[in-house]
Formats: sequence, C-alpha cells, structure tokens
Amino acid sequence: MSKAAEAFRTISEVADELDVQKHVLRFWEARFPQVRPMKRGGGRRYYRPEDMELLRGIRHLLHAEGYTIKGVQKILREQGIDHVKQHGRVAVEPRATTRGARPDARALPANVPAIGAARPSGPVPVSSRRGGARARAGAIEHLAVVEAAIKELEQCRAILLETLGKAEPVRAPRRARAVGA
Repeated sequence: MSKAAEAFRTISEVADELDVQKHVLRFWEARFPQVRPMKRGGGRRYYRPEDMELLRGIRHLLHAEGYTIKGVQKILREQGIDHVKQHGRVAVEPRATTRGARPDARALPANVPAIGAARPSGPVPVSSRRGGARARAGAIEHLAVVEAAIKELEQCRAILLETLGKAEPVRAPRRARAVGA
C-alpha cells in the first residue's frame, strides 16, 4: 500500500524513494539548512511533501547534473528553494534498476550525451573528487561501459576494413589504469 502524496514519510521511505542511503539524507540535512524534517520524540524524522520536493531537486543536481555540495548550496542561496524544487519535479524519472542491481552494459548513463548531440552551453558543473567507495564503484561501471563501447567500435572497424578489402589485424585495446590506483 503506497502513501498519499501529501503524507509524511520516514527517513527509510525517503531513502528508498530517492534511492540514497539514510546517512546521506542526514548528511544533506547537515549541509543544507533548508532541509528541515519534522522531528518527533526520540529524534525520529518525518519528511513533509515540501521536504521531498527539495530533496529530489538536491539529488538531481548532485547525482544527475554533477554539482558539488557547495555548488548546490550556492544555487539555493542565489536562486532559492523553488528553483531547486523545480529541478526535482523535472527529474522525476523511473528508476531503471533496483538498488544493488547492475545496469545493462550497453545502457549509457543519463548524463552521457548521444553521439552528435549538441553540447550544453554555459559552465559545466564540476563533480566532487572525493566520492568514496560509491563513486569509485560508479566509475568502474562507467569504465566497463566505455570498454564495451571501444570493443564494439573495434569490431565495427574490422568489419568495415574487411568489406573494403583492406583487412588489418585488430589491435587489443590498451588497458585503462585501475580507478583509485
């Protein structure tokens, strides 16, 4: 049974809905004073619908757009809570995978533009370099996607060369350095 949109949610429900860990929500609460869940006896948090909208926007800016904590704080300061909430409304996307499941190796991450796509204008947000194990795991998954794409392109090249009658041996790709090494 799912809750109504206007119902309050516990930290576990919010974590599941946003696909983040509970400690991440507590961390965001410490970094973004605009996130103020209602606290009952014993310190138990209850998130209002407005909190959910703001958290969706923060999550979208951090995870999908690649902004840093400081970058999102600056957006909140300069453009306001409603601007960040708007990002959360736009970013409501169905979850492609469940927590812990590996995505299809051929699927590109949402922030990777298709070949030939126009580049966005304006400043490009800088991702945080201190992401810990979760960021390294994401980088490893992205590396696997890139390696699979390179292998597929090399196979296409071999087919094209064969078709043109200029068969050349296909070189093995260089191994990328291990992430974090």
